[in-house]
Amino acid sequence: MKALFALAAATFGLVLGGNAFAGAAEDIIAKEKCNKCHTDKTTKKGPSWASVAEKYKGDAGAEAKLVDMLKTGGKDDHNVVKASDADLKAIVAIVLSSK
Repeated sequence: MKALFALAAATFGLVLGGNAFAGAAEDIIAKEKCNKCHTDKTTKKGPSWASVAEKYKGDAGAEAKLVDMLKTGGKDDHNVVKASDADLKAIVAIVLSSK
């Protein structure tokens, strides 16, 4: 019974924490005007998030590569996103979960 309660509490914490985490990332995406170049599903000036997710599907190092690209601009001269590593990881999680 204690294990079931602990599992339920952990799940509840992850659900609430995930929503707060995504909210901060979505705020940064809006502030940085990412939608000027990217959309969920269609290519604009930059690739769609769905195509980025497809490109990195199954790549264990995808998160680190994309966080680094957001921090430095990468080789494609992407705009640098000034945010904490946790927020950058949340942004990358949104992109990689796109379909």
